[in-house]
Amino acid sequence: MARIKIVLPEKFSFNCKIPIRITDINYGGHVGNDAFLSIIHEARVQFLQHHGYSEMNLGGASMIMADAAIEFKGELFYGDVVTVSVSATDFSKAGFDLVYLLEKINDGIRKTAGTAKTGMICYNYDTKKIIAIPEEARQKLTEA
Repeated sequence: MARIKIVLPEKFSFNCKIPIRITDINYGGHVGNDAFLSIIHEARVQFLQHHGYSEMNLGGASMIMADAAIEFKGELFYGDVVTVSVSATDFSKAGFDLVYLLEKINDGIRKTAGTAKTGMICYNYDTKKIIAIPEEARQKLTEA
């Protein structure tokens, strides 16, 4: 079976720290796949806020997630603080990808917990139609 391979950008334009909560932990004693996706969602919201946007207002457009992919590289546990780096890539007329790198530091050593990608599409919730990315948003999201 072919495995997902997420290509990371050479440089990330944003990062934030997200603590792992007890509610993120599954029966296996580590962060569950659903919580991993929630961590990515939090990082996306912080990335957008950093640029003056939200998921419902990207310079006049809203966004909807078209797809998501995750590569798990290591476990995360309660009490870990994850650094999530985010960058916008692969722009098209109506969408773009957000790429994520999740890392933690244990005993002074940086370890990758996972990588992810979400495909975001600009969307008008009133008309229920895909729309073009506002040019201002495209420019701002690609700034370092």
